[in-house]
Amino acid sequence: MKAMVLRGPRKVGLAQVSRPTPGHNQFLVRLTHAGVCGTDLHIFEGAIPVRHPLIMGHEMIGEVAEGGGGIFKTGQRVIVDPCLYCGRCVQCRAGQTSLCPNGSLVGRDSNGGFADYLVAPLTHIYPLPDAIDNQTAPLIQVVTTCMHAQRKLHVFPGQAVVVVGLGVVGQVHVQLAKAWGAHPVIGITRSAWKRKLAQELGADVTLPSGPEAVRGVMEATKGQGADVVIESTGVVAAMSDGISMARLGGTMLLFGIASATSGSLPFYQLYYKELNIVNSRAAKGEDFPDSIDMVARGVLKLKPLVTHVLSLLDLEKAMGMLETDEDQRMKIILENA
Repeated sequence: MKAMVLRGPRKVGLAQVSRPTPGHNQFLVRLTHAGVCGTDLHIFEGAIPVRHPLIMGHEMIGEVAEGGGGIFKTGQRVIVDPCLYCGRCVQCRAGQTSLCPNGSLVGRDSNGGFADYLVAPLTHIYPLPDAIDNQTAPLIQVVTTCMHAQRKLHVFPGQAVVVVGLGVVGQVHVQLAKAWGAHPVIGITRSAWKRKLAQELGADVTLPSGPEAVRGVMEATKGQGADVVIESTGVVAAMSDGISMARLGGTMLLFGIASATSGSLPFYQLYYKELNIVNSRAAKGEDFPDSIDMVARGVLKLKPLVTHVLSLLDLEKAMGMLETDEDQRMKIILENA
């Protein structure tokens, strides 16, 4: 089968590799579409250490090709959950499979979705309804991570929710908060284009990043501050602003992946406001059915988040696009013809 193989940092190219064979309770999935993620870029650049050669890609959909004892029909469209876990450790027994210390991520720790075929366990594939098209379906994996995080927040109707950072995950967070009945939902980013998109997807208020953002949140919440602040950039300065935006006794979700090892935060505000600090990692299997259902029913709109569709053979081009600061680029989808 053909695959885009990473043989070292920034060394990726087309290769012919052996097609995997499904074992007990496994399926062979013929991959058709895959999303390109920031994690893929970090692996490509060498910032995330991996074993080479490696086939990257963890946001993937396809069709069942064989295996599994007939539970799924051949040709049935499915999405693959890339987060593998052992099922035996303390975390798994407690239902915290996303934190399994023996777990792994397909496309980082084992070969992933930038190829013709992939073997996946029965427990890690989910059927896709016809209402969800192939070019947007890989984004459901992204939705599950947001779903997992917001389930920890328990957002309820009437709460004021701020989303700092309006990239792909920020736009999903805006839509999820609206789906739970939050009001107002406030989106913050420096990009006017992304603010407009957030408004089209349901944000009640959008504000530019910067010194006036905190003041804008206070005005929109009648001086109280937000019940929930979702920080989705991973930038320390944005975390600091988020703390200032939260109300007394509010909750802050640290969703963005922060790479900084130090930084300045208003620590006294953390004490004085008695903020609840929440963070999340990846997603769990239980997040897939609800995410699929919300997308199928049109509660979550993913089509506007797909701005580029390329051939699988253009993976290196996609990596280069991610390295540029293009304002009107969101998710890149690779099609495997």
